[in-house]
Amino acid sequence: MPSEQPLAGQTAVVTGASSGIGRAVAETLGGAGAHVVLAGRTGDAMKQSVAEIESRGGTAVTHVIDVRDTGRLRALVDDAASETGRLDIMVNNAGVSFPEPIVDADPEHWRTMLETNVLALLVGCQAAVRAMRARSSAGHIVNISSVAALQPAPGVYGATKHAVNAISESLRRELLGDPIKVITVMPGAIATSFARNFDPALLEALVSSMGGGDNPTFVQGERLPDAVLEQAQQSMSDHLCAPTDVAEAVLWAVTRPQGVHLAELVVRPNKDLNL
Repeated sequence: MPSEQPLAGQTAVVTGASSGIGRAVAETLGGAGAHVVLAGRTGDAMKQSVAEIESRGGTAVTHVIDVRDTGRLRALVDDAASETGRLDIMVNNAGVSFPEPIVDADPEHWRTMLETNVLALLVGCQAAVRAMRARSSAGHIVNISSVAALQPAPGVYGATKHAVNAISESLRRELLGDPIKVITVMPGAIATSFARNFDPALLEALVSSMGGGDNPTFVQGERLPDAVLEQAQQSMSDHLCAPTDVAEAVLWAVTRPQGVHLAELVVRPNKDLNL
């Protein structure tokens, strides 16, 4: 029978681990036995994840960090590998979206998306490869992209995810001589706080259409309540996957036999959600 802790003894770093997909990935990897280094902007949320991981018999530590600080991100990866003597899994998950028309958008929002979704991912990849090579690790680098990267005109956010896919494939080819695998995961619509920068009126109308009690109000940019996200996923399960669906796909990908390389995974609900 397969081990209940297939990642026992391994070290994993997960960025964007405060909520959503990153949080689910961190808890899933920790539950599978990995020592998880959670990196994100909300310390209290990550502490809750540490408690969850420890309740499953795992171990974890947290670092409050903005991944746009490339020096701190690089140091975090280096320290994780140095403190445990290894680095097996690097999950570049941190991401942000500002769904604005190009002609009306704030250029600072473009900068934030480019620095978070692309530059930080590059730095995370580079730091992980160097740490894995230094320890002769047969590691995995998991880059969280989006199905937006499969569309021809997905806006600036989607353009950053096209970049993620191009970077991932380029790195995969660079590492053909190494025992390091690069995996691109493209989620579809997932019930997370990713939509926090959407028009609040749109979100309120969507929640209202689901019924089931009081309808909350939203402030653009603020984290969406977990209860609302859970309600949304349960009410619209054909249109919204749960973060754990992506996390389980990541775990499956990093636990394949050494001779198997899953370069790309698409995780999407049964039906498209058109906002």
